[in-house]
Amino acid sequence: MTRRELDAAGITDPALRAAYTRCRQLNARHGRTYFLATRLLPPERRSAVHALYGFARWADDIVDDLDQRRTPERRDRELRRLESDLASSLRTGVSAQPVVWAVADTAERYGIGHLLFADFLSSMRADLSVTDYPTYADLRGYMRGSAEVIGLQMLPVLGTVAPLEEAAPHAAALGVAFQLTNFLRDVGEDLDRGRVYLPGDLLAAHGVDRPLLEWCRRTGRTDARVRAALVAMEAMTREVYRTAVPGLALLDPRVRPCIHAAFTLYSEILDTIAEQDYTVLRRRAVVSRRRRAAIAAVGALRVAGARWRARAPRHRAATGAPVVERKGSLR
Repeated sequence: MTRRELDAAGITDPALRAAYTRCRQLNARHGRTYFLATRLLPPERRSAVHALYGFARWADDIVDDLDQRRTPERRDRELRRLESDLASSLRTGVSAQPVVWAVADTAERYGIGHLLFADFLSSMRADLSVTDYPTYADLRGYMRGSAEVIGLQMLPVLGTVAPLEEAAPHAAALGVAFQLTNFLRDVGEDLDRGRVYLPGDLLAAHGVDRPLLEWCRRTGRTDARVRAALVAMEAMTREVYRTAVPGLALLDPRVRPCIHAAFTLYSEILDTIAEQDYTVLRRRAVVSRRRRAAIAAVGALRVAGARWRARAPRHRAATGAPVVERKGSLR
């Protein structure tokens, strides 16, 4: 499948093909939900998505690795080296680092703004020193670089049926919705890293502070106040999902099954959290393998339908049958 994707994308240089393959391997190993949805994209778009994921994963691993021997100063040096390598590759078109080369090539092919990568790395650097966010507005400032830019980077790769600037706010909102979902799912693991991504004002409104969260993590017990705060965080996250919904219809019809599947998969993480009574400080909520397979199967049917609709007008034109235009549907 890798060879088919690379051929479809017009990536011919053997070393560059190897660089993209490395990104695909990172996606397959670490981004189960993301990788599954990516399989629903047209083959020529997948390599670019793998490159964007691979770069984001590399930077994220620098700041999130639990190896205590990697001090904040060392992590900062690694991030700055990555930033320097990317800047050089964006300028020259080559890099000795496979993941950097692939993402720089993707940026060139799809005209992805370089400032988006700078904003992303800035938020990654914040993780080295910022351990909590007093207000939701503060958290949104962080998510500008850690989540919104991911949606904006993806948009030129996916393609739209409307001007990019019309689709951009919805793409950014979807990136935020996905990250808020991760924050809810990973509360316990983030605490182990010394961070809290639940807004301080939301926690305080329910009588929750960091020591209480740490107590729940340490004992495996759930406090009613913590549960109430998590319920409120879930409601806020679902509202962001609703903001993102109109953007799905603005995407290229061929990529809608992929994004619809990702939307459904991430939304169902919230469903799982609720079904498990918000015990995220004790265990990680995961959508079952069977359910992920079912959503992927529905996505595959949507892909087949989109291909059929794309071919039907050409077939009718060739046979002399009248051509009837229909608007695409996400139902």
